[in-house]
Amino acid sequence: QVQLVESGGGLVQPEGSLKLSCAASGLTFSNYAMSWYRQPPGKERKLVAAITSGGSSTNYADSVKGRFTISRDDAKNTVYLQMNSLNPEDTAVYYCRAERRRGVAVLNSYWGVGTQVTVSS
Repeated sequence: QVQLVESGGGLVQPEGSLKLSCAASGLTFSNYAMSWYRQPPGKERKLVAAITSGGSSTNYADSVKGRFTISRDDAKNTVYLQMNSLNPEDTAVYYCRAERRRGVAVLNSYWGVGTQVTVSS
């Protein structure tokens, strides 16, 4: 049974930082591309950052470039999202996703249950 468990969310003041973690179990973590999505209240879920299996490549939404950093530790089956210079527009539920791909085909995809990030003074 695959599980993705996010942690590290909470309430932070503008310009503050948070580091999210997503611990995976029940899968061969190193075979999976990992990503973070977020869903603000009343809005659709969108990609924030992604990292390939092996960690050789990352990509970010324009709104977080230069502020957020995605990383992974395959020995710990964990992916991280370091978030700096947070602003109220970053308030959302943050979800972790694991995808196993073959070329452009997605063979498996799993989601975590999310962690709330609230940026407010």
